[in-house]
Amino acid sequence: MKAIRLRTEYLQEPIGIDIVKPRFFWNCEGGIKQTAYRIICKRDGETVWDSGKVLSDAMTHITYDGKPLGSRDIIDWSVKLWDEEGKEGEISSSKFEIGLLQPSDWKAQWITGNYIVCRKKRYPADCFRKIFKCKDIAKARLYITACGVYEALINGRRCGTFVMAPGYTDYRKRIQYQTIDVTELLVSGENTLTIWLADGWYRGSCGSWGLKNQYGSVTKLLVQLEITYTDNTVHTVISDDSWDWSNDGPIRFADNKDGEIYDANYTASYKGKAKLTKNRVIPVASNNVGVSEQEHFTAKKIITPCGKTVLDFGQNMAGYVAFSLNAKARQKITLRFGEMMNSDGEFTQANFQLVFGKYVTPLQQVIYTCKEGHNQYKTRFSIFGFQYVQVEADFDINPQDFEAIAVYSNLERTGFFDCSHPLVNGLVHATVWSAKSNHLDVPTDCPTRERHAWTGDAQIFFETASYLFDFAAFSKKYLFDVYDWQRKNGKLPHIAPDGGADFYMKPMNGSVGWSDVGIIIPYQYYKIFGDRDILQRFYNGMASYARFMISRCGKTMPVFAKRIRLSEGNRKYLVNTGQSYGEWAEPVDVCSFKWQDFATPHPEVSTAYTSYVLGLMAKIAEISGYEKDAEKFKKYSEGCKNAYRELVSGGKYDLDTDRQAQLVRPLAFNLLNEEQTEFARKRLIKALEHYRWRLGTGFLSTPMILSVLAEYDLEAAYRLLENEEIPGWLSMPLHGATTIWENWEGPYNTQGAGLGSLNHYSKGAVCRWLFDTVCGIRVNGKNQFVVAPRPGGSLTHASASYNSIYGKVQSKWEKTDNKYEFTITVPANCEAKISLPDGSEHKQPAGTTTYITEV
Repeated sequence: MKAIRLRTEYLQEPIGIDIVKPRFFWNCEGGIKQTAYRIICKRDGETVWDSGKVLSDAMTHITYDGKPLGSRDIIDWSVKLWDEEGKEGEISSSKFEIGLLQPSDWKAQWITGNYIVCRKKRYPADCFRKIFKCKDIAKARLYITACGVYEALINGRRCGTFVMAPGYTDYRKRIQYQTIDVTELLVSGENTLTIWLADGWYRGSCGSWGLKNQYGSVTKLLVQLEITYTDNTVHTVISDDSWDWSNDGPIRFADNKDGEIYDANYTASYKGKAKLTKNRVIPVASNNVGVSEQEHFTAKKIITPCGKTVLDFGQNMAGYVAFSLNAKARQKITLRFGEMMNSDGEFTQANFQLVFGKYVTPLQQVIYTCKEGHNQYKTRFSIFGFQYVQVEADFDINPQDFEAIAVYSNLERTGFFDCSHPLVNGLVHATVWSAKSNHLDVPTDCPTRERHAWTGDAQIFFETASYLFDFAAFSKKYLFDVYDWQRKNGKLPHIAPDGGADFYMKPMNGSVGWSDVGIIIPYQYYKIFGDRDILQRFYNGMASYARFMISRCGKTMPVFAKRIRLSEGNRKYLVNTGQSYGEWAEPVDVCSFKWQDFATPHPEVSTAYTSYVLGLMAKIAEISGYEKDAEKFKKYSEGCKNAYRELVSGGKYDLDTDRQAQLVRPLAFNLLNEEQTEFARKRLIKALEHYRWRLGTGFLSTPMILSVLAEYDLEAAYRLLENEEIPGWLSMPLHGATTIWENWEGPYNTQGAGLGSLNHYSKGAVCRWLFDTVCGIRVNGKNQFVVAPRPGGSLTHASASYNSIYGKVQSKWEKTDNKYEFTITVPANCEAKISLPDGSEHKQPAGTTTYITEV
């Protein structure tokens, strides 16, 4: 038996982490059962920890327990396994590297461009340079970060692969730095380190209206290059006021949303000097995956009815374009990036742009001025959401000169699904690509207009994302973003980081369904990844938010709240205060949006979520050993449940309704008594019939409706899934969508506003159901799975594979004549409980087994 997929803190051979007691992970290959392991960690050849032979089947969350680790330590670790027969396996090896742990490790000084900043002006990218000499080099590490976004080069070669570094955080509270191995970029003799610095999220456009200076107005840079020579001496190159600086390079304008203006006839002169500045925030490691260039796409050229040239890359995505072509000096190319062609066959950005007078945002454009001869360009400091690029140039364009490059966080794909229904497969494809397009260091709603890291989108999609991608490190980083925002009263945000949020949205912080991310994701994270540490790490913040939720119980907002009559015992648990989103975004013919929906409380939604989230918090408190907290949270969870039952017993929120969301939510959260449950189940079927088996749920309930239906009427769930009419999941791939649409109508939106991203992953959260119900794969604790496939609808076969934290589990079924054939693969060192539609149950060890049942 051999250990494979070795990870340190969920990362593959990370460099520059700041966790001094990291945890080790692996999967097993060969054999049935791991009976023992031995981990050895070495630093410079010296053993710093030898676990000895540990009799255990554990292969995750094994904590380093050796000599203290310090800044810059490089640890080589290996693991050897013993199988069920006691046979010793071969050694598998990995490594990790510690970054800079102490503030005193930073010798560098923050520097900035040598000019006086006017907050109302925009500036070219800063160019910094340091020339230095080296002896014979053993190793070199570049520790670097910025308030802004940077790209570093040594001797003209790029340092690392991180795009839009250092990533997105609330820079007033937390700044991530990168550790980059630059050993191979340096030479003996003279070396040149050059760094570009642009506005990024720090000073550039944020939010729907492209608000500027959200985290500061002076961009700045911190650089520390540590070079170890073969004689063991160390040479440190630090950022200070000796660095050369100018802002007269070719990047004349750079904005993360609006784009770049690039003049290839310019060359940075570096005739000035950098200026010292200060920053009170000490940089920290992200302990997360980086952001990199991913898939590359070629273009098909389109000439529109108006004679415009448009490049179609065939896939909606987030990223940018690169080109390589010959031109004459001063010739210009203008690239405009968009998601769709309009009904006249012309390129448009109208579906995501906001206009106020002459102000338009986002521009999503590149204006490039050519130099004589060969021109090679790739965007550095902007990301666009697009499938189509309109090209305007004063010379002929060859589509072969252009390529699109997708850019997103390095999320390894772990979940794959395929079935006999091509539109369901198309839905999965669209969901995967919307997820890729909206996970650039933070989970955003869309890569075009808002680009906000909405907490509601993150929480409803977390389980789906955890099937599709290796999501643990990324989502943990995002939880830090969420809790960086938390207020003293425990309130959590609806957007995190919140740069660019419009002023009138401030009261929406604390909205249930959104701010609940701070409890829902840690609990789901614990269940999926078996990680108790996540609960301990955020427990105080979660408990504080739970108490904030409790503080709203029994209160009624003045003026806007509708008076609700409940019995005295239940009244003190009703949540009828605070602005919130409610269900949000139901189809207009189900519940049309009115401005009052922003201003008024939503007692049905708020009371339901308060009961549900406090119930989760009670479980978290029990797991974490806080028994008194658990009792209190459970008391309020049950109290809100009882209040909810009375609330939906008549009046506006009565269960006798065609609003699917008001039936799905209490069923999903188990809020109803037995009689109410039976009624709501039947009424939901009737509501679906009245709406011609189309989706009438909104933002919060859409991900839950199939699971609710499958509890008591599996064929109803499949019927809803397979609906091809708008609104419905399959209507998107039916109409050619390669990503998930914000509005059900997508490019056919007739709701009036005309706004709607075509790359908005939230509706794709339903893909979880394809994994956990259609193919039935669920993690069920340490080294354990439940596999309970549930065939149905028109599907004749389906298969899913999930490379979980415990290994790759696969479930495949096929309908043949009057039989189902199920083929299930359980990874080494794991077991699965198999539950089949005929009621039979099996306990399956590692390996592949086929089961046959009657239809």
